Amino acid sequence: MQAAEGAALLRDALRLHSPGPYQLQAAIAAVHAEAPQATDTDWPQIVALYRELMRINPSAVVRLNYAVAVALAGGIDRGLTLIDEIGVGGVLDSYYLFHAARAGLLRRLERLDDAASAYRRALALVTNDVERAYLRERLQAVESSPASQ
Repeated sequence: MQAAEGAALLRDALRLHSPGPYQLQAAIAAVHAEAPQATDTDWPQIVALYRELMRINPSAVVRLNYAVAVALAGGIDRGLTLIDEIGVGGVLDSYYLFHAARAGLLRRLERLDDAASAYRRALALVTNDVERAYLRERLQAVESSPASQ
């Protein structure tokens, strides 16, 4: 019930035609929440919302999220290119999610040695035990893949 009420409030805010960063972030969260499963996420809509958010707040983290959305909307190569462009300046070099996102795209492209290196970098930076366990699991899967041997 609260999610539906929140979505209605968000739609009202977006009708003002000048959403701010909080409205855009809420809209992104709402699109995620509306998907019954992650595979049902409306990635093109999320790409459009992140594009607008980048116009208002072009931070490296927003750009990273945009790149991931582009990849998940069907442009894995393009998403990886965008992530690599962000990485050139080193701004997110100490941000484990940068390396984890890059690793995930490299894995999808079956560039398993590169993916393993990126997962190792993410593991060196992560501080959350749950996320560390997830990244270790991903790294082990990549390392044990027949394609990586």
